[in-house]
Amino acid sequence: MKLKYLGHSALLAEAGGTGILIDPFLTGNPRAGAGAGELTPDYIVLTHGHADHIGDTVEIADRTGCTVVSTPEICTWLEERGAKTLMMNIGGPRSFGNFSLRFTPAWHSNSLPDGTYGGMPMGVVIEAAGKRIYHAGDTALFSDMQLIGSGPRLDVAFLPIGGNFTMDPAQAVDAVKLLKPRVVVPIHYGTFPPIEQDAAAFARAVTSETDSGCEVLEPGQSLQI
Repeated sequence: MKLKYLGHSALLAEAGGTGILIDPFLTGNPRAGAGAGELTPDYIVLTHGHADHIGDTVEIADRTGCTVVSTPEICTWLEERGAKTLMMNIGGPRSFGNFSLRFTPAWHSNSLPDGTYGGMPMGVVIEAAGKRIYHAGDTALFSDMQLIGSGPRLDVAFLPIGGNFTMDPAQAVDAVKLLKPRVVVPIHYGTFPPIEQDAAAFARAVTSETDSGCEVLEPGQSLQI
């Protein structure tokens, strides 16, 4: 599985010829690792509806005909704008052929750019090619992360560290202790002044306080697992 970090919380996961794009905030993102017009995913997965996560979803879905997977509330909003969607919610996994996906809880708020209620905010676990990744979405630290990390070990966890709206670096280290991934990648930091953080210091804390590794990816960089 190839995991390409696109800045902020945007991630492109590629497995078995299928592209899964998560939270594609690219236009208006000063640290975007790609332009929206460069991407042709098979699926877009949205953890919640805030503008810095839903981002370019409508444009990409209209141009490519890809399927958007998210909450019923977000999917209904997107269908009104012409997108093809698949509604899911927090619970058990669904198979998409060469990968499976399940949504997890996240502690945050959730509304769409026009103020419409977006349902529950979520994280997502994707399993493909024998690998298991977790994208936490926007969330505070919560103890049930231990359940998300149970079972087969997570290969990679993408965790927000920006603070102010989500976990900060110290809380994200505590999340690593609960999740126990092989590798953690920090996201949702450095895009705007309120979420400036020292990712290198976070990486040092992860490696000194846990048995997980940490990869700090610049927007546009990839990780092969």
